[in-house]
Amino acid sequence: MVRKTLILACALLTVCSLTLPVASQEKASIPRPKLRSYHPPSPISPEALNQMVRDELNSEGLAAPQGTNPLPLAHWSFSVSSGRDGNSYSGVIVGKSALSNTSGSTSVPAEIIPVIVKTVALGTAVDNNLNITVETGKSGDKTIFDPTHADNACLASPNNIPTKVFAQSPLFQTADFNFGGTDVGTTQSTDAYQRASFWNTINQSQYHVLLSPVKTFPAVTLMVPTPKNGVGGLALDLPTLIPGICGRIGLVDIETIDNFVQTELGILSAHGVKPTNFPMFMFYNTAFTGGDPTSLLNCCAGGYHFALNVGTQANPVFQTYSPFDFDTTGFFINDTGSGVLDTEIVSHEAAEWMNDPLGSNPTPAWGHVGQVSGCQGNLEVADPLSGLEAQRIAMSNGFTYHLQELAFFSWFYGAINGGAPSIGLHGWFSDNASFLTNAGPVCTP
Repeated sequence: MVRKTLILACALLTVCSLTLPVASQEKASIPRPKLRSYHPPSPISPEALNQMVRDELNSEGLAAPQGTNPLPLAHWSFSVSSGRDGNSYSGVIVGKSALSNTSGSTSVPAEIIPVIVKTVALGTAVDNNLNITVETGKSGDKTIFDPTHADNACLASPNNIPTKVFAQSPLFQTADFNFGGTDVGTTQSTDAYQRASFWNTINQSQYHVLLSPVKTFPAVTLMVPTPKNGVGGLALDLPTLIPGICGRIGLVDIETIDNFVQTELGILSAHGVKPTNFPMFMFYNTAFTGGDPTSLLNCCAGGYHFALNVGTQANPVFQTYSPFDFDTTGFFINDTGSGVLDTEIVSHEAAEWMNDPLGSNPTPAWGHVGQVSGCQGNLEVADPLSGLEAQRIAMSNGFTYHLQELAFFSWFYGAINGGAPSIGLHGWFSDNASFLTNAGPVCTP
C-alpha cells in the first residue's frame, strides 16, 4: 500500500482563549478550544487532474473505461468560467453532473468503521505554557474510547451507543429538509445540501447523491503508544479540568491516526471496502493533534478526508476515505460558544468529500473567513463556515443532530459561464443564508 508523509496545513487556527492561571500544584482549569483545519496534501497534481477532466469531458461526461479511471468512485467532471476572476476552473465532484439538469440518483456505498482507541497515558493537568502533565503506570491512566459500547455519562439511553446513534443520523437516514421556506426534499443531509447548492441547474424532482447502502463493520482497535518524540497519544482528564464536562477526550497525533487508517484500509479491501465506496472511520471522543499530543498548542483537528493511491504511480487508483471524531464531550466549541457535537464534524467532512473527493479542485483564491486565516484556493465547502451550525435535525429516534453550515458552489466561483450570480437555492451562497454574496475579490495573503 502506498504511504505518504502527512503535512500539517498552514491554515491552522490558533487555539482560542487558552490562557491559563500561573502553574501551581493544583490542577488548572482550561477553557474549551476551537477545532483546527487539517488538509493532507492532494494525491494528484493539478496537471494530472486537468488531464483527467479533459479526457472525461471529451468523452461527453462519461467516465473513462473501467480499470483506467484513477477515480472509480461515481463522479462527474466540470469546467467553468468564474465570475470572480474570469478564469476557467476544472474539477471532479461525486455523483452525476449537477450543471446540466441531469435526472436520476447516484448511490455510493458507504462503510462505517468504528475505531476503538485504547490509551495508557493520562493527562491530569495543564500548565500556563499549555503543556499537559502526563501520568502512566496506574490502572486509572488507561482509558478506552469505544464507539460500540454504551456511554451513559455523555449520552442517555436508549441513544447511548455511539455507532447506533451515528447510523441513525441524517447522514444516512432521511429527514425533511427545508431551507428558507423551500422544501429541498426528504433525504440525507449531505444530499439536501448538494441539491440546494445546485438548485437551479439540477432536475429538482429527481437529482440525488446518496450514501447507500450503508454497512457498519466490526470495530477495529488502535493501541495508542505513550507520547514520545511528538507522536502517540493520551486521554485528557477533562472532568477534573472543566466543571460539567461529561468524560475524558483522547488526543492522538495525526500521523499515528493516518498510519493506522491506511493499514486498516489494506486489510478491509479484502472485505468489500474498495475505491467505488466511501469508508468512514468513526472515532469516539478522540481528536487529532498536529504534532506532540502533550501540548495543547497542537490541538486539534476533528477529522479530514483524503484519497489514497492504491494503484501504482504509472496507473494510480484512488481510494477516498475520512476519519472523524463523533464527539459528545462538548470540549470543542463553535463560534457561538456551543459544543461541537455528534455529527457536526462528519457533516463537514462528508460534504467536502462529495465536492472535492481528491482534495484538489481549484477555485479562485478565497480566505480570511471561517477556519481560514490566510488564503485557500480549493473547493472545500465547509472550511469557510467552520464554527457555524446549520439547522439542527431531530430524528425519529428522539436524538437531535448537529450539522455544520456549508458554502455553495457559487460562493467559490461566483457567476459561472456568464450566468446568474448564484445557481443555489434562493440565490443564496450557503445553506443557512450566512453567505448572501460570493467570496468577493481574489484573496491576497
